[in-house]
Amino acid sequence: MNITFTGKQDKLTASQERKLATQFSKLSKLLEKRGEKVAQVALQTVRHQQHAEVRINFHDQALVGVADATDQYTAIMDAVSKVEKQALKMLSKYRDTKRDTVRKAAEPVLSKPAAAKATTKTAPKAKKEKAGKPARVVSASGARKPMTAEEAMLTMDKGSDYVIFTDTETGRTGVLVRRRDGQVDLIES
Repeated sequence: MNITFTGKQDKLTASQERKLATQFSKLSKLLEKRGEKVAQVALQTVRHQQHAEVRINFHDQALVGVADATDQYTAIMDAVSKVEKQALKMLSKYRDTKRDTVRKAAEPVLSKPAAAKATTKTAPKAKKEKAGKPARVVSASGARKPMTAEEAMLTMDKGSDYVIFTDTETGRTGVLVRRRDGQVDLIES
């Protein structure tokens, strides 16, 4: 990071200069992803108060930290920490908005039949989304419409994850359940 001081700069001790250099290098690691940045430090003295302003351009915006203290070193450190907080906030905001748009673009909108034919690459995402939801129990009592397993598959494509039916060929109750990977299981009693 290239640091430019303007105004009257007081003489800092060696330990203060090291601490200031580490603070700026920490800020540099956050901001210098695409080239070297320039930090402008403006110093003023107003009525025994030291005024420091640190300005850095980042993502076409100016990050500005202003601080007042009794000594110049403390004012500069406070101003740099304020710029660092702004940079962290901006980076997290930028990262969150970019990740949401990437995630939305990566998830194509599929109809129910197309979702059933989807590859197993979408299965881990479904596990993550459904992991927090509790399982629900559905009662299977009552008379079910007699149909074949193929007819039950057609009714299941209309939007539900399961179909309970009476098999016309065997007379037994059957359940078709859609798995997370899009395949369908037949359970017969």
